[in-house]
Amino acid sequence: MSRRGPARDAAELVGAVPEPEFEILLDGRPIRALPGQSIAAALWAAGQLAWRTTRVNGNPRGAFCGIGSCFDCLATVNGRPNQRACLLPARPGDTVTTQKGDGHDEPFR
Repeated sequence: MSRRGPARDAAELVGAVPEPEFEILLDGRPIRALPGQSIAAALWAAGQLAWRTTRVNGNPRGAFCGIGSCFDCLATVNGRPNQRACLLPARPGDTVTTQKGDGHDEPFR
């Protein structure tokens, strides 16, 4: 037995009371998110690793750098294409759709 007593987590040590989780939608499927999580973090926590396909070959993409530099994490959020999911905080009721190509319905030229 440790002299320190039972292990406690950081939230308990500072007396934090986390806000309750909420849902966002990915292609109509509910995903749980926590206050303060980015959309990319919520998708990763749900086991979703890709939410975009490339313009030319349709290869799957998700978060790569996690700091908004690489643009691999682009998603359509609440109808707005090309949103960086790693930088965008998840909000209750957000609707995320898998982005195909450049996020617009017109063919790539």
